[in-house]
Amino acid sequence: MTIKTSPGRGANSALDAPSSLNPNNTLQRALEPVAGASTLDRRLAALPTLEDRLLEIVRTVEGRVTFSTSLGIEDQAVLNAIAASGANIDVFTLDTGRHFPETLETLETSENRYGLKIRVMFPDAHEVEELVSRDGIQGFRFSIENRKACCDVRKVRPLKRALAGAAGWVTGLRREQSAGRSHVAFAAWDSADGLVKLNPLADWTFQQLEDYIAANDVPVNPLHARGFPSIGCQPCTRAIKPGEDIRAGRWWWENEDGKECGLHNRPRQKDAAA
Repeated sequence: MTIKTSPGRGANSALDAPSSLNPNNTLQRALEPVAGASTLDRRLAALPTLEDRLLEIVRTVEGRVTFSTSLGIEDQAVLNAIAASGANIDVFTLDTGRHFPETLETLETSENRYGLKIRVMFPDAHEVEELVSRDGIQGFRFSIENRKACCDVRKVRPLKRALAGAAGWVTGLRREQSAGRSHVAFAAWDSADGLVKLNPLADWTFQQLEDYIAANDVPVNPLHARGFPSIGCQPCTRAIKPGEDIRAGRWWWENEDGKECGLHNRPRQKDAAA
């Protein structure tokens, strides 16, 4: 990743200096994208609005910036801000083949509302057939390993294809969503994909999110009103009970803490941010 120095800003990171000054310094070259992400993290934290943060992202990150939307409430806020700001950000979603009908309806409603084309990424049909042949149509219920294998085929691998060649990856992650996301940065270098991961909602509370949705009349998945704060594949998502964690309805039959599908906690050499 290359960070552009905005007009009037002085050099404030290793990335502001041309790497050609030290062409043989392997360590410096390896640290440059980390330092650049750290610099951007501080810039985003200082900006007051979601729209400002998205515009700063596209001004700063050289190359294609892409946004992965699950069509949940956080991602709908980001989508609205992309449309409102005119930020040049590619938008895609993952169709696992197991979505709620309401999720697909939200996709169509959003495209019509904002006039934005949302790329739909599908899993490889042959890989899905092999998975089902081996584990069964509901095999993900039998073990955590089976469930993670299903998520890998239906979500993680299509995500890798969607991110190929991108310089920045925008998500709707918030620190409040779960204990495992409590330290989410605004910008962090993702060494596994060779891009900067960007979370412009990182510090938002749920109340801020609801206020933004209401103020901008943002279309949201109707399942949110039926007790589904976090919406994934239909067989793996249920409504939560009063007092439960907002992600308690995901893979509810598992007892493992910090449950994730692998999109945001894939093995990495190192992620870094301020």
